Amino acid sequence: MALTGRLGLLAALTAIVLIFVPSWWALLAVEGVLLALVIIDLALAGNVRSLRLHRAGDTNVRLGETAKVSLTLENLGRRRVRASVRDAWPPSAAAAPRSVDLAIPAGERRRLDMTLTPTRRGDRVAATVTVRSMGPLGLAARQLSRPAPWTVRVLPAFPSRRHLPAKLARLRELTGQHVALIRGQGTEFDSLREYVDGDDVRSIDWRATARRADVVVRTWRPERDRRIYLVLDTGRTAAGRVGDIPRLDCSMDAALLLGALASRAGDRVDLLAYDRRVRARVEGTSRTDLLTAMVQAMAPLEPELIESDAAGMVSTLMARVRQRCLIVLLTELNTAAIEEGLLPLLPQLTSRHLLMIAAVSDPRVSEMATSRGDLAAVYDAAAAERARAERQRLTAELRKYGVEVVDAAPDDIAPALADAYLALKAAGRL
Repeated sequence: MALTGRLGLLAALTAIVLIFVPSWWALLAVEGVLLALVIIDLALAGNVRSLRLHRAGDTNVRLGETAKVSLTLENLGRRRVRASVRDAWPPSAAAAPRSVDLAIPAGERRRLDMTLTPTRRGDRVAATVTVRSMGPLGLAARQLSRPAPWTVRVLPAFPSRRHLPAKLARLRELTGQHVALIRGQGTEFDSLREYVDGDDVRSIDWRATARRADVVVRTWRPERDRRIYLVLDTGRTAAGRVGDIPRLDCSMDAALLLGALASRAGDRVDLLAYDRRVRARVEGTSRTDLLTAMVQAMAPLEPELIESDAAGMVSTLMARVRQRCLIVLLTELNTAAIEEGLLPLLPQLTSRHLLMIAAVSDPRVSEMATSRGDLAAVYDAAAAERARAERQRLTAELRKYGVEVVDAAPDDIAPALADAYLALKAAGRL
């Protein structure tokens, strides 16, 4: 049951009677009249317990896009229900409209259409549906809150997909599939063909030339069917925000672009999210289903406010990956975390695999380093220069172990990582 403001206003007006007739009998009479009106209003209000709730609509939506979810109310009672319906969702779901007034005749249905424009990744779960059926006098209402389960999974936005056509064009150059550009190079033998002007003489196959009257050269293609293992660090350093974007979301965007590119190149791509335990894993997925599996696995991931266990991550990788592959670790170049955790374990990892570390740098640090406006700005610039120097020192230390390092701003990390992968493929290092 719920009481309305109209009842409070009526009670305030009847208080005037008590001013002129200040007695207990007048008070009891006024209160009795108000109570009777409330009981009559509740008796004439529609029965909210006779309503049945049904859900339908989208279950997946990309971050920044809009999903549609419908709520159908079915009146199984014998009386018309005039109700205000509020469908409660988390604030990050940005559901609209918040409440709607509906009139549902007996035996009929009415549908409430909701639009959700989520502002965060993850699963957005509907809370409860509150139905308030008003009486004809508007003094009181029957109210009931019921669960109407529905979950909308908000997938990563993947804004770097706009770079995919350009990266695929470069990939076609490497494989020699673009007729207007140079012939692709690689390390895997592809076929034999006749020599033409401009070919590298080192590609001449002398045995095949001896068997034929023409000079024959070998053609090569970049390696295929290589394994790329993407590792997302979901520890405390992934919780930091670079601008308005969490570092983890930037890493996810870069992983999706690299996964899409590598799968088109014919390589096998796997994904592991780890901090102190495995948070998500995608392995053995076909190339056509790779992106779908990756975004579904990434969607509910949130950074854990704990230090990542580098030893556990390395042991998990060594147990899961037997043959040589390219391991791409998307983490932060945090001096303490790298030097104390990962650095002592690098020889064990790089002896069997090619390791690449991709990190998101904060453009604000570069802005602070160039600021000289006042005394506070000078101190900020000194701190920024020290941070940059420490980052460069750590990068140089990692490269001594043979680790490839990609350090770029949030808008550039995804294409920079894709370029680094293409460079390794062109050099035949996979």
